Amino acid sequence: MQAGGVILYPTDTIWGLGCDATNPEAVKRIYEIKKRVDSKALILLVDKDVKIQFYVDEVPEIAWTLLEVADKPLTVIYDGARNLAPNVIAEDGSVGIRITKEPFSHKLCERFRKAIVSTSANISGELSPRTFAEISQEIKDSVDYIVGYRQEDTKQAAPSGIIKIGKSGTVKVIRE
Repeated sequence: MQAGGVILYPTDTIWGLGCDATNPEAVKRIYEIKKRVDSKALILLVDKDVKIQFYVDEVPEIAWTLLEVADKPLTVIYDGARNLAPNVIAEDGSVGIRITKEPFSHKLCERFRKAIVSTSANISGELSPRTFAEISQEIKDSVDYIVGYRQEDTKQAAPSGIIKIGKSGTVKVIRE
């Protein structure tokens, strides 16, 4: 990822395509692999809450409370994205960030020291794979590296909840 590569890796939710969220060329490759228009934003993973403040102008107080009480993976969409590749930020200037607690993706974020793209490992419009076995060969052939961890796991994973928090603290549920 330091050199702009794209990986296929297990996250705290489903298997994802990942890259350096600050590298526009790497992000462009993700869109190409997914055959997805780049106007549709991508979710990012970080390992701890302090990193959110580096990528967002202002974190509303309600966000800290929601992150603290969430009992499942929660992606929060924040206004005022910064310090990221422009093509990872939504047209309205927002970005979705999730703090991962799953051991592998947490350690990956910790060691990489930057936000990592985390988008479902599928072609846009197709069903998201809930296990490694459900990932298409086309996706597997398109990445630079496939993580060997949890490939045999048959537990059906689910995507994260998604909420959008405006600067005024208004909360909108996007996906439960």
